[in-house]
Amino acid sequence: MRVLFIGGTGIISSACSPLALESGVDLYLLNRGRSHRGIPEGAKVLNGDANDRASLEAAIGDLTFDAVVNWIAFVPDQIERDLDVFRGRTGQYVFISSASAYQSPPSCLPVTESTVLDNPYWEYSRNKIACEERLVRAYREEKYPITIVRPSHTYDKTLLPFDHGWTVVDRMRRGKPVVVHGDGTSIWTLTHHRDFARAFVPLLGNPNAIGDAFHITSDEWLTWNQIFDQVAYAAGTKAIKVHVPSDEIVRREPGRLGGLIGDKANSMIFDNSKIKGLAGGWSAKIPFARGAEEIIAWYDADPSRQKVDPERDRFEDELVEWATKR
Repeated sequence: MRVLFIGGTGIISSACSPLALESGVDLYLLNRGRSHRGIPEGAKVLNGDANDRASLEAAIGDLTFDAVVNWIAFVPDQIERDLDVFRGRTGQYVFISSASAYQSPPSCLPVTESTVLDNPYWEYSRNKIACEERLVRAYREEKYPITIVRPSHTYDKTLLPFDHGWTVVDRMRRGKPVVVHGDGTSIWTLTHHRDFARAFVPLLGNPNAIGDAFHITSDEWLTWNQIFDQVAYAAGTKAIKVHVPSDEIVRREPGRLGGLIGDKANSMIFDNSKIKGLAGGWSAKIPFARGAEEIIAWYDADPSRQKVDPERDRFEDELVEWATKR
Protein backbone atom coordinates (compact mmCIF):
# COMPACT_ATOMS: atom_id res chain seq x y z
CA MET A 1 0.00 0.00 0.00
CA ARG A 2 1.47 3.32 -1.07
CA VAL A 3 0.66 6.18 1.31
CA LEU A 4 1.59 9.86 1.27
CA PHE A 5 1.87 11.84 4.48
CA ILE A 6 1.81 15.58 3.91
CA GLY A 7 3.87 16.45 6.96
CA GLY A 8 4.76 13.26 8.78
CA THR A 9 7.29 14.58 11.31
CA GLY A 10 4.99 16.48 13.69
CA ILE A 11 3.98 15.64 17.24
CA ILE A 12 1.25 13.18 16.22
CA SER A 13 2.52 12.00 12.84
CA SER A 14 6.03 11.25 14.15
CA ALA A 15 4.57 8.15 15.83
CA CYS A 16 2.32 7.23 12.89
CA SER A 17 5.12 7.27 10.30
CA PRO A 18 7.32 4.55 11.83
CA LEU A 19 4.32 2.40 12.72
CA ALA A 20 3.01 2.64 9.17
CA LEU A 21 6.40 1.50 7.89
CA GLU A 22 6.47 -1.39 10.38
CA SER A 23 3.02 -2.37 9.07
CA GLY A 24 4.40 -2.73 5.54
CA VAL A 25 3.22 0.58 4.14
CA ASP A 26 5.26 2.09 1.28
CA LEU A 27 5.41 5.51 2.92
CA TYR A 28 6.17 8.83 1.27
CA LEU A 29 6.64 12.00 3.32
CA LEU A 30 6.18 15.38 1.72
CA ASN A 31 7.79 18.12 3.78
CA ARG A 32 10.37 20.88 3.72
CA GLY A 33 12.80 19.16 6.06
CA ARG A 34 12.50 21.75 8.83
CA SER A 35 11.35 19.53 11.70
CA HIS A 36 13.80 18.62 14.48
CA ARG A 37 12.27 15.15 14.43
CA GLY A 38 14.10 12.78 12.15
CA ILE A 39 12.78 10.99 9.08
CA PRO A 40 12.09 7.34 9.95
CA GLU A 41 14.25 4.81 8.16
CA GLY A 42 12.49 3.43 5.09
CA ALA A 43 10.35 6.47 4.33
CA LYS A 44 10.74 8.10 0.94
CA VAL A 45 11.03 11.88 1.17
CA LEU A 46 9.46 14.23 -1.35
CA ASN A 47 10.82 17.72 -0.87
CA GLY A 48 8.15 20.32 -1.43
CA ASP A 49 5.96 23.00 0.06
CA ALA A 50 2.43 21.72 0.58
CA ASN A 51 1.12 25.30 0.62
CA ASP A 52 2.55 26.03 -2.82
CA ARG A 53 0.50 24.11 -5.37
CA ALA A 54 3.23 24.16 -8.02
CA SER A 55 5.76 22.85 -5.50
CA LEU A 56 3.32 20.17 -4.32
CA GLU A 57 2.57 18.95 -7.84
CA ALA A 58 6.24 18.96 -8.81
CA ALA A 59 7.13 16.90 -5.72
CA ILE A 60 4.55 14.15 -6.28
CA GLY A 61 5.04 14.02 -10.06
CA ASP A 62 2.94 11.25 -11.56
CA LEU A 63 2.67 9.18 -8.38
CA THR A 64 -0.68 7.79 -7.28
CA PHE A 65 -1.52 6.66 -3.75
CA ASP A 66 -3.79 4.29 -1.89
CA ALA A 67 -4.10 6.95 0.80
CA VAL A 68 -3.06 10.57 1.28
CA VAL A 69 -3.00 12.06 4.78
CA ASN A 70 -2.75 15.81 5.25
CA TRP A 71 -1.45 16.50 8.75
CA ILE A 72 -1.03 20.24 8.19
CA ALA A 73 -4.25 21.48 6.59
CA PHE A 74 -6.05 24.15 8.58
CA VAL A 75 -8.21 26.24 6.23
CA PRO A 76 -10.68 25.42 3.42
CA ASP A 77 -8.41 26.78 0.68
CA GLN A 78 -5.88 24.07 1.52
CA ILE A 79 -8.59 21.44 1.29
CA GLU A 80 -9.81 22.80 -2.05
CA ARG A 81 -6.26 22.56 -3.41
CA ASP A 82 -5.88 18.98 -2.22
CA LEU A 83 -9.22 17.96 -3.70
CA ASP A 84 -8.01 19.20 -7.09
CA VAL A 85 -4.50 17.80 -6.87
CA PHE A 86 -5.44 14.30 -5.68
CA ARG A 87 -8.73 13.82 -7.55
CA GLY A 88 -8.41 10.44 -9.23
CA ARG A 89 -4.96 9.92 -7.74
CA THR A 90 -5.76 8.49 -4.32
CA GLY A 91 -8.04 5.82 -2.96
CA GLN A 92 -8.47 7.73 0.30
CA TYR A 93 -7.93 11.28 1.47
CA VAL A 94 -7.51 11.58 5.25
CA PHE A 95 -7.98 14.98 6.86
CA ILE A 96 -6.61 15.55 10.36
CA SER A 97 -9.22 17.73 12.01
CA SER A 98 -9.53 18.44 15.74
CA ALA A 99 -11.77 17.39 18.60
CA SER A 100 -11.91 21.08 19.49
CA ALA A 101 -14.39 21.33 16.61
CA TYR A 102 -17.03 19.67 18.77
CA GLN A 103 -19.67 21.74 20.53
CA SER A 104 -17.97 23.93 23.12
CA PRO A 105 -18.93 23.51 25.88
CA PRO A 106 -20.56 20.15 25.09
CA SER A 107 -24.24 19.90 26.01
CA CYS A 108 -23.76 16.30 27.14
CA LEU A 109 -21.01 13.78 27.75
CA PRO A 110 -19.46 11.61 26.52
CA VAL A 111 -18.75 13.22 23.17
CA THR A 112 -19.38 10.97 20.18
CA GLU A 113 -18.66 11.48 16.50
CA SER A 114 -22.26 12.60 16.06
CA THR A 115 -21.89 15.44 18.58
CA VAL A 116 -22.55 18.69 16.74
CA LEU A 117 -19.54 20.65 15.49
CA ASP A 118 -19.77 24.17 16.95
CA ASN A 119 -17.02 26.21 18.59
CA PRO A 120 -17.90 29.92 18.71
CA TYR A 121 -14.74 30.78 20.68
CA TRP A 122 -11.87 29.56 18.50
CA GLU A 123 -11.19 30.48 14.90
CA TYR A 124 -8.83 27.51 14.56
CA SER A 125 -11.72 25.15 15.35
CA ARG A 126 -14.17 26.96 13.09
CA ASN A 127 -11.72 26.63 10.21
CA LYS A 128 -11.40 22.91 10.89
CA ILE A 129 -15.21 22.66 10.81
CA ALA A 130 -15.29 24.47 7.47
CA CYS A 131 -12.68 22.05 6.12
CA GLU A 132 -14.78 19.09 7.25
CA GLU A 133 -17.91 20.56 5.67
CA ARG A 134 -16.13 20.94 2.32
CA LEU A 135 -14.90 17.35 2.44
CA VAL A 136 -18.34 16.00 3.33
CA ARG A 137 -19.77 17.90 0.38
CA ALA A 138 -17.12 16.39 -1.90
CA TYR A 139 -18.06 12.93 -0.67
CA ARG A 140 -21.77 13.53 -1.19
CA GLU A 141 -21.46 15.16 -4.58
CA GLU A 142 -18.74 13.05 -6.19
CA LYS A 143 -18.02 10.22 -3.74
CA TYR A 144 -14.56 11.63 -3.11
CA PRO A 145 -13.02 9.00 -0.78
CA ILE A 146 -12.57 11.07 2.36
CA THR A 147 -11.90 10.10 5.99
CA ILE A 148 -11.90 12.61 8.86
CA VAL A 149 -9.87 12.06 12.04
CA ARG A 150 -10.23 14.24 15.15
CA PRO A 151 -7.38 14.07 17.67
CA SER A 152 -7.70 15.68 21.10
CA HIS A 153 -4.61 16.99 22.91
CA THR A 154 -2.23 14.34 21.64
CA TYR A 155 1.30 14.72 23.00
CA ASP A 156 4.80 13.32 22.67
CA LYS A 157 7.86 13.58 24.92
CA THR A 158 8.48 17.17 23.80
CA LEU A 159 5.06 18.60 24.68
CA LEU A 160 4.04 19.75 28.14
CA PRO A 161 0.27 20.15 28.62
CA PHE A 162 0.53 23.75 29.83
CA ASP A 163 0.21 26.87 27.70
CA HIS A 164 3.39 28.28 29.29
CA GLY A 165 5.40 25.09 28.78
CA TRP A 166 8.63 24.62 30.72
CA THR A 167 8.11 27.91 32.56
CA VAL A 168 5.45 26.12 34.63
CA VAL A 169 7.76 23.23 35.53
CA ASP A 170 10.53 25.69 36.39
CA ARG A 171 8.17 27.45 38.79
CA MET A 172 7.26 24.13 40.39
CA ARG A 173 10.92 23.25 40.94
CA ARG A 174 11.61 26.66 42.44
CA GLY A 175 8.71 26.26 44.86
CA LYS A 176 6.66 29.03 43.24
CA PRO A 177 2.87 28.74 42.85
CA VAL A 178 1.50 27.76 39.46
CA VAL A 179 -1.77 28.95 37.97
CA VAL A 180 -4.53 26.41 37.27
CA HIS A 181 -7.55 27.65 35.35
CA GLY A 182 -10.94 27.51 37.05
CA ASP A 183 -11.05 25.34 40.15
CA GLY A 184 -8.95 22.65 38.47
CA THR A 185 -11.73 20.06 38.52
CA SER A 186 -12.75 20.13 34.86
CA ILE A 187 -11.96 16.80 33.20
CA TRP A 188 -9.45 16.54 30.37
CA THR A 189 -8.18 13.82 28.06
CA LEU A 190 -4.51 13.48 27.11
CA THR A 191 -3.47 10.94 24.48
CA HIS A 192 0.08 9.68 23.92
CA HIS A 193 1.05 9.85 20.25
CA ARG A 194 2.09 6.19 20.16
CA ASP A 195 -1.39 5.19 21.36
CA PHE A 196 -2.92 7.42 18.71
CA ALA A 197 -0.76 5.79 16.02
CA ARG A 198 -1.95 2.28 16.87
CA ALA A 199 -5.54 3.34 16.17
CA PHE A 200 -4.73 5.55 13.20
CA VAL A 201 -2.69 3.22 11.00
CA PRO A 202 -5.55 0.66 10.65
CA LEU A 203 -7.64 3.42 9.04
CA LEU A 204 -5.23 3.70 6.10
CA GLY A 205 -6.66 2.04 3.01
CA ASN A 206 -9.59 0.74 5.05
CA PRO A 207 -12.77 0.84 2.91
CA ASN A 208 -14.90 0.94 6.05
CA ALA A 209 -13.37 4.30 6.95
CA ILE A 210 -14.39 6.01 3.71
CA GLY A 211 -17.00 8.74 4.08
CA ASP A 212 -16.77 8.68 7.86
CA ALA A 213 -15.27 10.54 10.82
CA PHE A 214 -13.48 9.21 13.90
CA HIS A 215 -11.95 10.68 17.01
CA ILE A 216 -9.00 8.92 18.61
CA THR A 217 -8.41 9.64 22.29
CA SER A 218 -7.42 7.95 25.51
CA ASP A 219 -10.06 6.62 27.89
CA GLU A 220 -8.14 8.05 30.86
CA TRP A 221 -9.88 11.09 32.33
CA LEU A 222 -7.93 13.48 34.53
CA THR A 223 -8.78 16.74 36.22
CA TRP A 224 -6.41 19.62 35.61
CA ASN A 225 -5.43 19.42 39.27
CA GLN A 226 -4.32 15.84 38.66
CA ILE A 227 -2.46 16.80 35.48
CA PHE A 228 -0.44 19.45 37.30
CA ASP A 229 0.25 17.05 40.17
CA GLN A 230 1.42 14.25 37.87
CA VAL A 231 3.82 16.53 36.00
CA ALA A 232 5.15 17.85 39.32
CA TYR A 233 5.67 14.32 40.62
CA ALA A 234 7.55 13.34 37.46
CA ALA A 235 9.70 16.46 37.95
CA GLY A 236 10.51 15.43 41.53
CA THR A 237 8.58 18.24 43.17
CA LYS A 238 5.09 19.36 44.15
CA ALA A 239 2.65 21.71 42.51
CA ILE A 240 1.54 24.63 44.65
CA LYS A 241 -1.66 25.33 42.77
CA VAL A 242 -3.42 28.68 42.68
CA HIS A 243 -6.82 28.66 40.98
CA VAL A 244 -7.80 31.57 38.77
CA PRO A 245 -11.12 31.85 36.89
CA SER A 246 -10.71 31.20 33.18
CA ASP A 247 -12.55 34.43 32.39
CA GLU A 248 -9.98 36.42 34.39
CA ILE A 249 -7.08 34.73 32.58
CA VAL A 250 -8.63 35.55 29.22
CA ARG A 251 -9.41 39.12 30.28
CA ARG A 252 -5.72 39.64 30.93
CA GLU A 253 -4.55 37.57 27.95
CA PRO A 254 -7.27 37.75 25.23
CA GLY A 255 -5.29 35.54 22.85
CA ARG A 256 -6.10 32.53 25.04
CA LEU A 257 -9.87 32.80 24.49
CA GLY A 258 -10.02 29.97 21.97
CA GLY A 259 -7.61 27.57 23.59
CA LEU A 260 -9.02 28.09 27.07
CA ILE A 261 -12.72 29.05 26.99
CA GLY A 262 -13.15 27.19 23.71
CA ASP A 263 -11.22 24.13 24.77
CA LYS A 264 -9.29 23.39 27.98
CA ALA A 265 -11.75 24.99 30.40
CA ASN A 266 -14.45 22.51 29.40
CA SER A 267 -14.73 18.92 30.58
CA MET A 268 -14.17 16.61 27.62
CA ILE A 269 -14.84 12.88 27.79
CA PHE A 270 -14.95 10.87 24.58
CA ASP A 271 -16.72 7.68 23.60
CA ASN A 272 -14.14 5.74 21.56
CA SER A 273 -16.43 2.86 20.60
CA LYS A 274 -16.34 3.73 16.92
CA ILE A 275 -12.57 3.62 16.44
CA LYS A 276 -12.30 0.55 18.67
CA GLY A 277 -14.71 -1.26 16.39
CA LEU A 278 -12.69 -0.45 13.29
CA ALA A 279 -9.20 -0.84 14.78
CA GLY A 280 -9.57 -4.32 16.18
CA GLY A 281 -10.56 -3.44 19.72
CA TRP A 282 -7.80 -0.87 20.13
CA SER A 283 -7.44 0.96 23.41
CA ALA A 284 -4.91 3.46 24.70
CA LYS A 285 -2.29 1.84 26.92
CA ILE A 286 -0.01 4.67 28.09
CA PRO A 287 -1.30 6.56 31.16
CA PHE A 288 -0.34 10.20 31.45
CA ALA A 289 1.73 9.47 34.56
CA ARG A 290 4.12 7.50 32.31
CA GLY A 291 3.89 10.12 29.58
CA ALA A 292 4.80 12.84 32.09
CA GLU A 293 7.91 10.87 33.04
CA GLU A 294 8.93 10.72 29.35
CA ILE A 295 8.41 14.47 28.98
CA ILE A 296 10.46 15.42 32.03
CA ALA A 297 13.21 12.97 31.09
CA TRP A 298 13.44 14.54 27.62
CA TYR A 299 13.75 18.05 29.04
CA ASP A 300 16.23 16.99 31.71
CA ALA A 301 18.39 15.16 29.15
CA ASP A 302 19.36 18.50 27.59
CA PRO A 303 19.11 21.64 29.76
CA SER A 304 19.05 23.79 26.61
CA ARG A 305 15.49 22.57 26.12
CA GLN A 306 14.44 24.07 29.45
CA LYS A 307 13.53 27.50 28.16
CA VAL A 308 11.90 29.83 30.67
CA ASP A 309 9.91 32.75 29.30
CA PRO A 310 10.40 35.71 31.70
CA GLU A 311 7.26 37.41 30.39
CA ARG A 312 5.16 34.27 31.02
CA ASP A 313 6.75 33.92 34.45
CA ARG A 314 5.80 37.50 35.35
CA PHE A 315 2.28 36.92 34.05
CA GLU A 316 1.87 33.92 36.36
CA ASP A 317 3.16 36.05 39.25
CA GLU A 318 0.53 38.69 38.48
CA LEU A 319 -2.27 36.11 38.40
CA VAL A 320 -1.09 34.58 41.67
CA GLU A 321 -1.01 38.02 43.30
CA TRP A 322 -4.50 38.80 41.99
CA ALA A 323 -5.86 35.48 43.30
CA THR A 324 -4.32 35.87 46.77
CA LYS A 325 -5.77 39.39 47.15
CA ARG A 326 -9.35 38.44 46.21
